[in-house]
Amino acid sequence: MSRHRLVQSALALVAAALLTACGSKVSAENFERIHTGMAQKEVIALLGEPGETSNVNIAGLSGGMATWRDGNTAISVQFVNDKVQAKQLSRESKPQAK
Repeated sequence: MSRHRLVQSALALVAAALLTACGSKVSAENFERIHTGMAQKEVIALLGEPGETSNVNIAGLSGGMATWRDGNTAISVQFVNDKVQAKQLSRESKPQAK
């Protein structure tokens, strides 16, 4: 194998590895890793910063919702005092062509 071809093969392998590593964090696999009682910081470490957030503080309790989206998939997580209380995975279906 020529040196040029070897370099091309190596570059192709590196590119493939980078593309695999850049896969979406908004996935069913990561959704399953989120569990009740998990710290909000742990969820952010898993999914990255959320695209949407809302927060409320009432009588010493803090709560909120965070949503991560990628394409037609969304993961929404509800937190109370920075701990997971509920989660939802949703996938929007694409409109059918007429």
